[in-house]
Amino acid sequence: MAISSERVEDLIGTFRESLKAQGFEIYPFKVGWYNAVVSGAHQLSHPADSLALVLLSTPSMFERSFLPFLQSQCCEAVRDPIDQCTAHTVSSSVSLCFPDQSVDVSYDYEMLPTRRPKFLAQTAAHVSGAAYYYQKSDIPNPPWGDRKMFGVCIHPRLGGWFAIRALLVFKDVQVGEELQQKDPPDCVSSQEDRIELLERFNLRWRDWSYRDIIPTEESYSPQQREYFLTPPGQRGALLRQWGYLTQSDTEKQSSTNKHSPKDEPC
Repeated sequence: MAISSERVEDLIGTFRESLKAQGFEIYPFKVGWYNAVVSGAHQLSHPADSLALVLLSTPSMFERSFLPFLQSQCCEAVRDPIDQCTAHTVSSSVSLCFPDQSVDVSYDYEMLPTRRPKFLAQTAAHVSGAAYYYQKSDIPNPPWGDRKMFGVCIHPRLGGWFAIRALLVFKDVQVGEELQQKDPPDCVSSQEDRIELLERFNLRWRDWSYRDIIPTEESYSPQQREYFLTPPGQRGALLRQWGYLTQSDTEKQSSTNKHSPKDEPC
C-alpha cells in the first residue's frame, strides 16, 4: 500500500498521541534513508520506501509510564524493567492503533544471532530528524589522533535527557516521494562545543554532564536519576525498597541484570 506524506500523519497520528501521553515520541522515516548510510551488515531487510518510525523515551516516561507499569504489577522481573515497560507500552499501542497492519518492532536491547544490534539506534534517530548524531567525523582535525571516540545523539529540546528505545517498520506501507528527509537540528554547531560534547560523553559519561551540553526543556526527576545511577544489579533492590517488587522478584531481577548487556544509565 503506497500512501502520501499526508496519509502518513493520518495513519500514525493516534499512535503518536497515545505514546506522547505516556512519555514517548515517534519520528517517521523511510527505510532507504537508513540503509543508505549504514553498512550492508546493518541494513534493514525491507523495501527502501517502507515506512519506519523511531521511538524515543522522554524524561516524563518514568513517571507517566514506568512507575504506573510497576504499580500495576505487570513487571515479571525476567528482564530489565524499563525494557519490559517499553515493550508492553509499544505492543499495547500497536495492537490498539494498527489492528490491520503488519508492524515489525525491534528494541534497542535486542541482538541478532551475529551479536549485532537489530538496528543502529543513533543512526535511525539522525536520519529521522529526531536528534543529531555527533561523531568524530563531524570535527575537522579532531584533537584525539587515532583514539576511538564514540558518537552521541543530542535532541534539540531534551539535550541528552532521552533514550532511543525502538524501531517500527510497517511491512505493507510504502511512502511516496512527498515524504522528504529533513536534517535533524544542529544544536551543537561549533567545533569547540562538539569537542567538549564528545569528551564529556567518552571520558566523563558517568557524571552525565554531556546531557546538558545545551539548555533543555526537561531532565530526569530526582527519583529517576536515583534509579539510573544505581548499578543495574542493584535496581531490583531499589524497586523493592520503593515498594514495587517482592523479595522473589528482586532476586530474579538481580540474577537477570548480572548478565544484562546494558550496563550504562539510560
